[in-house]
Amino acid sequence: MADTTGEGARIRALRLETGIAQADLARQAGISPSYLNLIEHGRRPIGGRVLARLAEALGADAAALSRGAEVALIEDMRRAAGRAGDGDAVAPEIGRVEAMAAAYPGWSALIAAQADRIATLERGIATLGDRLSHDPLLSASVHDVLSTVTAIQSTSAILAEDAALPADWQARFHRNLHEDSLRLANSARRLASYLDAGTGPEHDVQTPQDEMEAWLTHRAFHVADLETGASAPEDLAGTLPDGPDRAVLLQHLRDYARDAAQLPLDALRDALQRTGAPDPFRVAVVADVPVPLAMRRLASAPEDVVGTPLGLAVCDGAGALTLRRPLTGFEIPRFGAGCPLWPLFEALWSPRPVACALIQPGRATRPVQAFAAAERTQPRDPSEPVVLRATMLIVPAEAGANATDSPRPVGQSCRLCPREGCPARREPSILPDAQG
Repeated sequence: MADTTGEGARIRALRLETGIAQADLARQAGISPSYLNLIEHGRRPIGGRVLARLAEALGADAAALSRGAEVALIEDMRRAAGRAGDGDAVAPEIGRVEAMAAAYPGWSALIAAQADRIATLERGIATLGDRLSHDPLLSASVHDVLSTVTAIQSTSAILAEDAALPADWQARFHRNLHEDSLRLANSARRLASYLDAGTGPEHDVQTPQDEMEAWLTHRAFHVADLETGASAPEDLAGTLPDGPDRAVLLQHLRDYARDAAQLPLDALRDALQRTGAPDPFRVAVVADVPVPLAMRRLASAPEDVVGTPLGLAVCDGAGALTLRRPLTGFEIPRFGAGCPLWPLFEALWSPRPVACALIQPGRATRPVQAFAAAERTQPRDPSEPVVLRATMLIVPAEAGANATDSPRPVGQSCRLCPREGCPARREPSILPDAQG
């Protein structure tokens, strides 16, 4: 029977560090050198008495020798190994990760740190590429610069090619050229300032939806004044200047207040105690409220109430994301559409709510349980179309919310997804290791 705990590797590493010969250590522990050799190489288990004698001989704590390496470090190393071994490269021995971490904790930590750094850089590059493709302000700025350059080029060509142009027309074209050059300089300065502004949250606000999500993120999506009735939605939205930003936030706060009135925080807390997990389907049954409302209330509740961080995504009938609350380990794109394999979009046409486990590619991702449901609003005028909206709650798999065994592989968006052969892909990925 093989040792899979890494004890042998720790014994060997400590023996070599202290300079004790294998035969001498075996004699002090009362075992044969051949048996100690098998133990050190993980080919034999080790009993408690032998472990205690070895620890005494090595001047170490028996508990320290038997304790496995940090679980997080092992998982980080496994994720790092998961991206290696392709092509002609030698595949890492994943079965020896525990022993590696035990024998060389420093090198193991370095491998894990480098893997995390690579993952961070990959996400940064992919996000920047997605931003270049979908950022509306960046696109408008570049379009303005290119349009002005084209106008200057056309005016210059007329002046250069037509020597017989009347003086008044020449003066007019020269004036246009001067005005276009000033406009180009201003556009270029604005574009440079925008690109130099940074990438932090304080620089990410671009649209009314961005303003609303930044306002909510600052409060962890929980608006205590609306829970207690201390403030009205109009008072809270009044902190923003009058305009589209305030209008979008005000509509969200009014919806929030209606949800809180139907399912107060105390009632939600009681429902969670009865269900034992942040499962919106069971919470909806216990609290007698619609499933989408239960999802929104769970996502807006404080973490000490639900017991775990939660993510949320809402889309309209066209599939456009109207609200995003990302969850660490499950990314939601800020620009462009989400992955068409999400149950969020399946709920738009499904006659009943949808639940399934999901996993995104990447080292920093983790399995999640997703719950999705759609709600239909019939306008007062029967001749008007029905308004459709879908909501998806994202719960960490370890929270135990009706978790399933086999997660569905999904992405963030097509442009940021390396998965090969996806039948739902609508555009090529910008990631270097994606094949289609």
